Amino acid sequence: MRPAPAAFTTRFPIMSNLFTPLALRGITLKNRIVVSPMCMYSSHNGFANDWHLVHLGSRAVGGAGLIITEAAAVSPEGRITPDDLGLWQDAHIEGLQRITTFLRAQGAVAGIQLAHAGRKASTYTSWKGEGVVPETAGGWQTVAPSAVPFAANYTTPLALDAAGLQKVVADFRAAAVRALAAGFQVVEIHAAHGYLLHEFLSPLSNQRIDAYGGSFENRSRLLLEVVAATRAVWPAELPLLVRISATDWTEGGWTDDDSVALARLLKSNGVDLIDCSSGGNVPTAAIPVGPLYQVPLAEKVKQEAQILTGAVGLITTAAEAEAIISRGQADVVLLAREELRDPYFPLRAAQALQADVAWPDQYARAKPR
Repeated sequence: MRPAPAAFTTRFPIMSNLFTPLALRGITLKNRIVVSPMCMYSSHNGFANDWHLVHLGSRAVGGAGLIITEAAAVSPEGRITPDDLGLWQDAHIEGLQRITTFLRAQGAVAGIQLAHAGRKASTYTSWKGEGVVPETAGGWQTVAPSAVPFAANYTTPLALDAAGLQKVVADFRAAAVRALAAGFQVVEIHAAHGYLLHEFLSPLSNQRIDAYGGSFENRSRLLLEVVAATRAVWPAELPLLVRISATDWTEGGWTDDDSVALARLLKSNGVDLIDCSSGGNVPTAAIPVGPLYQVPLAEKVKQEAQILTGAVGLITTAAEAEAIISRGQADVVLLAREELRDPYFPLRAAQALQADVAWPDQYARAKPR
């Protein structure tokens, strides 16, 4: 039998798992590509501005399914630098509404990361200086679980007392209310990278002897209180994420087994996905940085805690992202530096994986045929 003429040969599309939708409670991501939170250090007094609109908006035009803002401080003292984004006052809402309106108009889900920097706060933006910003130059007193500085060139933080702990929980709760008013559909609580909630989790930074220190249960208490307070005001139909450092990469510190145990607790308290990063709490940690180095952490938490996870860290190609989803190692991939290099990574990845995705009408003439 002769082969069919080329013009009549059926071409079956290759199915890409990276470009399958993902339902999270009452919302659906159009694909599994997430723009990871990346600090822009371009705010004044916490306000979003045109930089944030263009930066985040271009990633929405580029086709990402979920776009999470940089860490938004829940209080002024929770900022990493004086130039951080914030959500500690109602006046911050309007500028963020401009952004969420645009993101959603491009078919992206708008997410925000809520954060408190703890003992790593009050530092200079990298291109403006080094080390801690003194109070005489606009810096502030930092707080932490214990009066232990992050490093020798950091100030000694104040150990939070009962009133301080209550304020932290209340600040996260209030910021979540504002996030909803600003039009966000996803909230991610930042409990990674050596910032306040991670500081409580890790025995390397938490030396308390009260109900918030010592045992795993006690060190997890503040995060669980923050989650409960946030979930109480965050609509049941909208997802709640938590970013963790799944290991401190340091003997005697937080481990991947701790992360599995924590993920089980978070799941039972209304968290929908664990964003698995690592490190950041110890300046001397020996971290085996390399392509996909954190993917096994996301895979372990996903399999052993039976919860959705996100993989992040040096994922740079469409093939890598596709493999992570196809192998069931994680449910989404979070891209940071690669999205800085190429805001249109999702559109290019779809082409590489032969997935037919819609391009913005304004750019459709450039879509490869």
